[in-house]
Amino acid sequence: MGKNLVIVESPSKSKTIEKYLGKDFKVVSSKGHICDLATSGKEGLGIDVDHDFAPTYTISKDKKDVVKELKDLTKKSDSIYLASDPDREGEAIAWHLARVLDLDIDTTNRIIFHEITKPAVLEAIKEPTHIDMDLVHSQETRRMLDRIIGFKLSKLLQNKIQSKSAGRVQSVALHLIVLKEKEIQAFKSEEYWSIHATLKKGRQSFEALLNKVDGKKPKLKNEEQAQEIVERCKAPFTISSLTTRSRKKQARLPFTTSTMQQEASTKLGFGARRTMSIAQKLYEGIDLGGQMEGLITYMRSDSTRLSDLFVKDAMQQIEQEYGKDYVGKLHAKNSKNSQDAHEAIRPTNVLNTPQRVKPYLTSEQFRLYEMIYARTMAYLMSDAVFSVTNVKLDCNGCEFAASGSILTFDGYLKVYDKYEKQKDDLLPALTKEDVFEDVPVQSKQHFTEPPARYTEAKLIKELEEKSIGRPSTYAMIIDTLQKRGYAELKADPNKTTKTKVFFPSEQGMLTDEKLQEYFKSVINVEYTANMENTLDEIAEGQIDPIAYMHTFYDEFAPLVQSAYDKMPKKELERVGRTCPECGGELVYRNGKYGKFISCINFPKCRYTESEQDEQTTPEGQEEKFCPNCGAKMVIKKGRYGPFWACSNYPECKTIVPLKEKSKPEPTGEKCPECGHDLVKRKSRFGTTFIGCSNYPKCRYIKKETKKKEEKS
Repeated sequence: MGKNLVIVESPSKSKTIEKYLGKDFKVVSSKGHICDLATSGKEGLGIDVDHDFAPTYTISKDKKDVVKELKDLTKKSDSIYLASDPDREGEAIAWHLARVLDLDIDTTNRIIFHEITKPAVLEAIKEPTHIDMDLVHSQETRRMLDRIIGFKLSKLLQNKIQSKSAGRVQSVALHLIVLKEKEIQAFKSEEYWSIHATLKKGRQSFEALLNKVDGKKPKLKNEEQAQEIVERCKAPFTISSLTTRSRKKQARLPFTTSTMQQEASTKLGFGARRTMSIAQKLYEGIDLGGQMEGLITYMRSDSTRLSDLFVKDAMQQIEQEYGKDYVGKLHAKNSKNSQDAHEAIRPTNVLNTPQRVKPYLTSEQFRLYEMIYARTMAYLMSDAVFSVTNVKLDCNGCEFAASGSILTFDGYLKVYDKYEKQKDDLLPALTKEDVFEDVPVQSKQHFTEPPARYTEAKLIKELEEKSIGRPSTYAMIIDTLQKRGYAELKADPNKTTKTKVFFPSEQGMLTDEKLQEYFKSVINVEYTANMENTLDEIAEGQIDPIAYMHTFYDEFAPLVQSAYDKMPKKELERVGRTCPECGGELVYRNGKYGKFISCINFPKCRYTESEQDEQTTPEGQEEKFCPNCGAKMVIKKGRYGPFWACSNYPECKTIVPLKEKSKPEPTGEKCPECGHDLVKRKSRFGTTFIGCSNYPKCRYIKKETKKKEEKS
């Protein structure tokens, strides 16, 4: 072939990049990871814990054809470029490709695309680097930690309490949800009262709130105390303080992965997984009328930095569109946990305004892109300015306070007001000489409320602030907690809002309880955060990964053994029936697809049935008894749907259809082929046709109904 071969992760990205590079390049996709740790060896870990944690990798079953194709293309190509994503996972993919394709790790070209635009792609191909083995070791260490913790804890919990899985980050996220639930359960609501005065000047009214009583903050715990203040406030209200000042409000930083997920959740109603899926498409490339172009930079980033070139172009665009007054100043500030390997998530081209690209995007793509574009441009715009008036009023030693504000210059809100709604809260024109007579004063009863449960956005924020995992993994963590049945995301039935929050399940509470009882030193916020910091230091070449694995395992392995010895096994819930195959008791178990019924003698007896397989008194049906032995009939689900079965099985094997089949309806006509009566029947598709009553000996079907049957 004689072409230059570029291997990327995503198939859709490969088409975009190949157009940019031209005829001398062939761009193909590895479709993500081609290798993973094997599930063979001691405990199925794929890691030799006795020999410096040597990993065993295997080519994934679904990637064998991909690898074969890549090997063939590699042999025919002049040069090979590994262009997997610019993060630890991408570096590991590049390393696995080099190993499997027999490429020299020290000399093979490694190229990185932070954005999928023609200038960025052409620039990257001119300046290839080599595989960063420190990043590879960091990813490999993380994968081994996840495998060891996940496999060992999951096996333990499945054996002891029937929980489906546990994980390095997943279990800490569950712990946060459970802790919040315990706070709520332990919370004791307290009564308190507030005092409100309604003042009026001219036609405009405003409300003032009691702030101090005789120079001290009031603590009104009952109606009697509140009423005393109301009675005291019969005197005129005078203004003791009146100030007006200008307040500036600064735009928030450009999006990181975490803040994008949070804002998409609260403003667009997108879950984390959905947000990342849409962002992936925007990054990989959209067909803009015959020209493929990536619309945003790499969507896995914890940096808020913007390139100098983009800032220059964006500020020119702001000045041209809105005027000099709207051009702001940079106020970049990266998180202390930021790796700063990439820029913030931003548009690749300021000229690709949301309205310009809208015809080429789906509704979801447009909404997310519009928000990313607005957030980035807002950050580079001037502050919004408000005029804020604060007034304090005195009434017989009781101080009341009120405030109002008005937007005097919109600044960045020119483009971001859709996501930060501002409402003017006006006060009338006041002077210090104003006196208010006969002011209505009311007391209002309140009760302290428990802490709010985590929404998806708040949980993501908490995970990021506590350095638990990485933002790119949050969508998977949240998904796993729900799939395992540990937590449910739903609206709180005790609140009027429809916002969904996390409720831990009974099994989730039990899982967390046992993990905290036996693994508190490992499954906690601080330990997990320190582990993330260690992985960062491995990526920077500062820590030996093998030495760290020994330190971790020497602490973790004894905890697992102790838990096996000391953790009591949860008694299986009895169904109340015996196994039809061996006579043992039937019990409920938790499986991959939910709760099911099986024999207590498993694995010696492998009898199973679905939890919904049996219904002794189904809705709308009377009790039925076996016509052969008189035992009660129960409903079971078979391959072809539900049916009545004798509860005395296997001694009595009587079965009866759940619904009696309707009898063929006579038509009064005779069959032209055999002379028997013609009757109306129903086909397996539910359609009615006319056929011979002598079926199956005679298969005559009336012509006009046969056509209808064929169409159906």
